Amino acid sequence: MFTGIIEAVGSIESIESKGGDKRFKIATGKLDMNDVALGDSIACNGVCLTVIDFGTHFFQADVSGETIALTGFKNYQAGQPLNLEKALTPTTRLGGHLVSGHVDGIGKVVNRWEDARSVRFVIEAPQELARYIAHKGSITVDGISLTVNKVNGNQFELNIVPHTLQETIMSNYQVGTEINLEVDQIARYLERLIQYSGDSAGEISKDLLAKSGFIK
Repeated sequence: MFTGIIEAVGSIESIESKGGDKRFKIATGKLDMNDVALGDSIACNGVCLTVIDFGTHFFQADVSGETIALTGFKNYQAGQPLNLEKALTPTTRLGGHLVSGHVDGIGKVVNRWEDARSVRFVIEAPQELARYIAHKGSITVDGISLTVNKVNGNQFELNIVPHTLQETIMSNYQVGTEINLEVDQIARYLERLIQYSGDSAGEISKDLLAKSGFIK
């Protein structure tokens, strides 16, 4: 599990084909590797990868064909910058929200403009993910825990403050940039709970929420 609070910006140093999969060597920038061990998880642009080798300023990870096909890794080349976050511990501050590191789909930047010292982005999500994205809800974009400012169909707006722009790869985003998206887990579990309740219409009502224990 992760929090969506980026610890460092790294980059892909090399990519090696391995029997249909690929092995990535990732330069870790300022990420503290002193407490990293083999088998640990590090999120790279929101994708949870397992450390199979590491040093003071790098680690290596194998990326399966499925992960490559379903995430931005299908387009990544050597030099690609990456948001990095080590897995949380019991003493980690939960400054963002609970993030699994399992990408739900790929979104695309469709607009960008400056707003005082911040930058606003409009992101287009895959249609099937739109129902999980709510005004003032949480969304993970390339591993970054963010708050949704507006929603319009399958598009949503983000207001990114200078610190986030400086400490992540979001300053590089332009119209057309593809990004990894992970929706809030609460939304997914709530949908599953509603489905399991036997409500064939799938509509949320006050009676349904009360029956499911969300309200009294």
